Amino acid sequence: MDKETQAYFKEVLIKRLDELYAEAERTVAGMTDAEETFPDPTDRATLESDRNFMLRIRDRERKLILKIREALQRIDDGSFGICESCGDEIGRERLEARPVTTLCIECKRKQEAGERARGA
Repeated sequence: MDKETQAYFKEVLIKRLDELYAEAERTVAGMTDAEETFPDPTDRATLESDRNFMLRIRDRERKLILKIREALQRIDDGSFGICESCGDEIGRERLEARPVTTLCIECKRKQEAGERARGA
């Protein structure tokens, strides 16, 4: 992969990382600022349900942050865009869709087929 393409993906990944950090900060601020008391148990349950949902989303985003950092490290060490399974280049279209991927589309299909066969 040429340097220009690597720079493009690095910029995309850094931008996404910044967005995720901003969302996390807003969530923390929203949860710590609110002094909400609800006399109605249903309202309280709704609030707790909404918070749990938001925390599940943030946990998924936390995992994505780790994947983005790993992808940035792969850009720095020159292994970005190389399939971990077969060693071939990962297509640009796949990287556009999922820049944190470590598998080419064919290896990913094989992996998913294996998971389906095992019932996972």
